[in-house]
Amino acid sequence: MPRHALSAPQWDLIKGVFPSPAKTGRPAADFRKVFDACLWNLHTGAPWRDLPEEFGPWQTVYHHYNHWSKTGLLERILMTLHARLEADGSIDWSLFCVDGTHVRAHVSAAGAGKKGGLKSRKITRSDGLAAASEARSTW
Repeated sequence: MPRHALSAPQWDLIKGVFPSPAKTGRPAADFRKVFDACLWNLHTGAPWRDLPEEFGPWQTVYHHYNHWSKTGLLERILMTLHARLEADGSIDWSLFCVDGTHVRAHVSAAGAGKKGGLKSRKITRSDGLAAASEARSTW
């Protein structure tokens, strides 16, 4: 099993959220493989075009990821997992959300420059260019 792939019990928790494949048209993609490919991509941060060949065409994975995101399927998967954890008593809702007041950001994250960094400089012509332009103006 690849490192980023879901195990069989993990897949069993969410497989009911995915729609049934259409009866007509092209054969449907294997949603488990596509979902594993999405997890691989999100974990590595690699461009979609760099998806390993074992997951199939990157365009198929990208299409399904966008469709699932727009239709709310990824949100339903998250809610399904939340409900399961809550039913097991395994989730503490007070620790689930990260509040922005507890996350420190560097000063330059707000657009400020670094201490001792480059300052904005006015760009001027060198004496040679200025002399050449003055000489041309007298012709």
